[in-house]
Amino acid sequence: MRCENQVKILEFAGSDLSHARAAWASTNQEITSDKMSRIPKLLKFLAENEHGTPFEHSMLSFHIQGDIASHIHCLKHRTGVSINTESARYKEMKEDLYYLPEDWPEDMVDHTIKNMEQQHWDYHTMLEGLDESGVTRSRAKEMARYVLPYSHQLRWVMTFNFRSFMHFQKLRNSEHAQVE
Repeated sequence: MRCENQVKILEFAGSDLSHARAAWASTNQEITSDKMSRIPKLLKFLAENEHGTPFEHSMLSFHIQGDIASHIHCLKHRTGVSINTESARYKEMKEDLYYLPEDWPEDMVDHTIKNMEQQHWDYHTMLEGLDESGVTRSRAKEMARYVLPYSHQLRWVMTFNFRSFMHFQKLRNSEHAQVE
């Protein structure tokens, strides 16, 4: 089934105060009410002058459902990021979810959807055939996953510190980034 890529925030920790506290740790100064009023200016200074380590003292965690190609982009662009992904090696992929970018020519979409549905059918057929031939279920899942299409959707949890999130956003929002 054709499905959009999805991102949901799971949790976050930290704040502007977390970043300021980390920055002021180098001067070992107490955070007074006067300092609290200076936090926005401090954070702007840190960001503009690429003093990034204070921004590593917060966390954002997301649940993502996306195609394999997007998953690979997440892996390539990660710096200071933790990723855990569902695995067709350990789990049977029972939902045949796939993603196609919206800017594809309509005449290509129908053909591609038929192809992806065939690949998902091949996956399930291969899994059952291997199972029936005496291959263990765990090994059958390992083998059958290789016929899943690149557009097949996976689910993963991706956790950033704020600095790595800013880096990721800069890369993904570049004019050279792919649409998905």
